[in-house]
Amino acid sequence: MDFDSYYTKLKVFAGECYRVFKVTKKPTSFEFRTIVKVSALGMAIIGLVGFTLFMLKETLM
Repeated sequence: MDFDSYYTKLKVFAGECYRVFKVTKKPTSFEFRTIVKVSALGMAIIGLVGFTLFMLKETLM
């Protein structure tokens, strides 16, 4: 590959990044709190499932 193709790919990538940054916005306080609550709930559920499976494995073996 020559320099021009690298430059073209870099230019296209930079344009796509700019487009994404232009569309994104800072979340409101309500949106942020909701995201935090949902993420915490998901981690708790995954942790509970993992702990339950671990306890089942330990008691059965």
